[in-house]
Amino acid sequence: MTPLSETQSLILSRAAARPGNLALPLPDSLRGGAAAKVVEALLAKGLVEEVEANIRRSEPLWRETGDGHGTTLLATEAGLAAVGIEPLVAGAIAGARRGRMEREAAAAAAPEAQTPATTRAGTKQAALIARLQRPEGASVAEAAAALSWQPHTVRGAISGALKKRLGLTILAEKIDGRGTVYRIATEG
Repeated sequence: MTPLSETQSLILSRAAARPGNLALPLPDSLRGGAAAKVVEALLAKGLVEEVEANIRRSEPLWRETGDGHGTTLLATEAGLAAVGIEPLVAGAIAGARRGRMEREAAAAAAPEAQTPATTRAGTKQAALIARLQRPEGASVAEAAAALSWQPHTVRGAISGALKKRLGLTILAEKIDGRGTVYRIATEG
């Protein structure tokens, strides 16, 4: 493989440290035509690839393609390997990103065919899910006390991680003496 310039190595090293191996933003010192030239060289060597940007996740844009769409740059397996990241690790990272994009496209086409996301066992998020799966559910205060979290953290986890990211259906019911009690809806 051709040796990398200092700037190319910097771009790929930063991409390896970012979620999804995003190669953007480029270093502040790299602008205009110089940025285009460096990115063109990386694209030509197959060290980065241009993919559709997820605007809802505020991914940085490399270029606009029209209709409110744009592309972003991702480090490829070869690009990560060029800066010392093992190809298996790089493949898992890039594959996870591509898999997420494929799942989002499939979910948009057929919302009823979504597969539920999973969470790691033994985490506080898993403990919160277990509490909400009980028939009696849990109030924010009860979950906060059990998990040693602040109430706003419990509310954020319910609305963000559980509802949005994991796609769980959360039911809320006001109960005298307990306040609002949350439960995870069971199918069937």
